[in-house]
Amino acid sequence: MAFRHGVYKSEVPTSLLSPAQLNGGLPVIVGTAPIFMADSTCINKPVLCYTYQEAVEALGFSREWEHWTISEFMYSQFALFGMGPCVLINVFDPSKHKEKLPLQEFAVQERAVELGQNVISIEFETDKNYSKNTDYFLEYDELGVLHMTLAGQLANVSSIKISLTKAKPENVTAYDIIGGITTAGNATGLELVGEVYPKFGLVPGIIGAPGFSENPTVAAVMRAKASNINGIFTCISVVDVPSSVKKYSDVPSWKNSNNYVSTREIACWPKIKLGDDVYHLSTQLIGLMNSVDFGNDDIPYASPSNHMLQMNGCINDDGDEINLGLEQANYLNSQGIVTALNFAGGWKAWGNRLGSYPTNTDPKDNFIPVRRMFDYVGNTFILTFWQKLDAPVTVRLIRTIIDSFNMYLNGLTAREVILGGRIEFKESENVLTDLMNGELKFHIYLTPPVPAEVIEGILEFDPEYLTTLFEAMR
Repeated sequence: MAFRHGVYKSEVPTSLLSPAQLNGGLPVIVGTAPIFMADSTCINKPVLCYTYQEAVEALGFSREWEHWTISEFMYSQFALFGMGPCVLINVFDPSKHKEKLPLQEFAVQERAVELGQNVISIEFETDKNYSKNTDYFLEYDELGVLHMTLAGQLANVSSIKISLTKAKPENVTAYDIIGGITTAGNATGLELVGEVYPKFGLVPGIIGAPGFSENPTVAAVMRAKASNINGIFTCISVVDVPSSVKKYSDVPSWKNSNNYVSTREIACWPKIKLGDDVYHLSTQLIGLMNSVDFGNDDIPYASPSNHMLQMNGCINDDGDEINLGLEQANYLNSQGIVTALNFAGGWKAWGNRLGSYPTNTDPKDNFIPVRRMFDYVGNTFILTFWQKLDAPVTVRLIRTIIDSFNMYLNGLTAREVILGGRIEFKESENVLTDLMNGELKFHIYLTPPVPAEVIEGILEFDPEYLTTLFEAMR
């Protein structure tokens, strides 16, 4: 060290750290989108969207929700619930999931031709040389119908022969949703959940795949991803029991037979409708959870149950209405199934339990908000102290972690987001061999509030009050 003579200054790290800011309910949705309507190349790429316009510009939009599941989610999330952001992952590939039709003749009316829905591209007769945006203009309407306006060489024709290449989203399989790693080393489908945090700096909070989650194999991969993101983070998945199961009493049997019984899985039934629009219940439940979280400073400690959905009926796959009474809805809840109920104050989500219920009775593993709070606090711990990794193991390091996180937990307690919590560095859990290997274990005690699932008033006739008759006569 150089010789010093004078007054100097130095700095030491702050002994308290501010907790990392976390979006507790970031939805990551895997499905199909009509990207050809947006001239998009977003195939198996996570797309972060904060607004409806941003989502439509990136991935296109169609009202054919039975084929375009991301369009269903986009409309529900942004138009009905006004919630953002979300991460959307489209697996539809126009180069694979398509069908080329033979030449057909279209009638022209007022220089316009309606070519239909799901048109990826068009071809004229081989001897025709027409120029786009000179001889013809193409535009999709909000229903996904492609319209052609004629000009130039085509300005005065009464009919035109065109070969259409149309999208076949129904050819997208469960394995496209599940995805994997290509020979080039690229992730696809649900495997892309692991790219969300490295790419956007946001931790997934909810995994969804409306429609496709009715497939037990897809649901199994969803809950596996929710249990282990980047090797450190956790979240929940929201899945649907198929509405081809038409009787409410048959739903628990289907759920159990197909293993929708995870501690990281919300099982929903049936489909719901708003006017002529049909939604998977999982789609709207995700938007509702985000809405409830937003009202609570983005902290997921409250259940979505008994909060308003955007719907006016329940239906099965045949379009027949399903009318559940309180007893039937409660039966589904008792079997770990979330449903919709119109009982008091309009249509609301109904159910607080994860798919693991009733087999698993641990509060953190069967109540939706308790499970979400454990994920929220655990993910916050990871992000907050990641900056302390590889620091020397000293008393100062241990005290910094304990003091900082206790202050964070005390803040949650003061806001009644949790009933109480603390962090400890216990000698019994930190054996010398682990410490010698650079491993520290901190024990976090946490008690989020459980939902008030039953409120009972006990009424009793008290004859003592009959004496008031005589008191009034005096």
